[in-house]
Amino acid sequence: MESLVERVLGPAAPGERLRTDAVFALAMAVSALVVVQVVRDNGHVPDVLGWALLLVAHVVIVWRRRAPVRVMVTLMGILLVYHSLDNNHTAPMAVSMVALFTVASRTRPRNTLVLGVGVMGIMLAVKFSEGMAEGAESLRISGWIVAFLLLGVYVRIHRQYVASVVERAERAERTREEEARRRVAEERLRVARDLHDLLAHSITLVGVQTSVAAHVLAADPDRLDRAAVAKALDDVAETCRTARGELRATLQVLRSGSDDDEVGAGADEARGPLPGLDGLPDLADAARTAGARVELAVADCRAPAAVGAAAYRIVQEALTNVVRHAGPGSTVRVSVRAEDAALCVRVADDGRGGRDGHGGHGGHGQGGGHAPGFGLLGMRERARTVGGTLDAGPRPEGGFLVFAVLPLAPVSLGGLS
Repeated sequence: MESLVERVLGPAAPGERLRTDAVFALAMAVSALVVVQVVRDNGHVPDVLGWALLLVAHVVIVWRRRAPVRVMVTLMGILLVYHSLDNNHTAPMAVSMVALFTVASRTRPRNTLVLGVGVMGIMLAVKFSEGMAEGAESLRISGWIVAFLLLGVYVRIHRQYVASVVERAERAERTREEEARRRVAEERLRVARDLHDLLAHSITLVGVQTSVAAHVLAADPDRLDRAAVAKALDDVAETCRTARGELRATLQVLRSGSDDDEVGAGADEARGPLPGLDGLPDLADAARTAGARVELAVADCRAPAAVGAAAYRIVQEALTNVVRHAGPGSTVRVSVRAEDAALCVRVADDGRGGRDGHGGHGGHGQGGGHAPGFGLLGMRERARTVGGTLDAGPRPEGGFLVFAVLPLAPVSLGGLS
């Protein structure tokens, strides 16, 4: 009953509980007074000492929830003296049962067993010493004692069950919120990587292609190579169209992923199909139009979509860095093959990026000797999202090397596009 009230009205403050218990004790005291006047058992009507003991018993019960065991022991001593004076034996029945119920519902089972056995043992010993008839009557009372003890044990177990359910629900809620925050953070990181790859690749190609057009226009105005200028401008237009399409898909994810639940599956649907190994020839063609000599070797292998997308983005960033930093006329060899249950991606160039002080982490992928960028960092994150590794650095013979090993059974698909 107490747990039901607390669940309905909420947990009460200690002062409020004490006032509630005081009112409850007063109600039991009034009921004991009525019982003395109405019920005539083998005991006598209490005298002054009997009334005093009965009153003290009901005063002590006020603190039953603060110290149930001590209250029960004190009550046993008071009522033992009360019953030994042969006062009305029915009057303190309610306060006795409430004390037993409180012990069973709020303390360990061992305390319940010890006090329950102690109460029944003392009662049976006293009653049977008075005669078999009194002893038989005490057996009936023992049934009530056992019933209240079992009821208290049930309430205690139920209270623990409810507490565990509430704790699990709160833990599940915290876990859900943490998962939602994690998925939002992963989605933001994914979008940031996508925007970096898209803008860096597209802007680099546009810059190189417009430089080609400007060079053709300025080289020999009298013998203008209109075909070369037209091809360079067409390449710029195609690069812009491709970048616009990818940017639109990325922004669509941001628009449709406003809800936490949509950041996961909904965002996956909104972003469309992931780029894969079949898109590598287009990357190689784009790099060739920018002036690099690209040798592409892609083995025929079936890779999971997430692994293929990671390989695509790594090659895209590596080729972008070659166009930006390796110098004109550089040769870059791109190799993608399956080996030992993993997809091995190798991008090596012979440009000046690894020899003239602009390579390594500073030049290839990190800003060409200027402020550090996010090229190599982004490629390593791409590899880590599928449980792979990536190494990058200058080659001893010159140029720069990017080598990634991507397991064909990725450990995580989160945050990849």
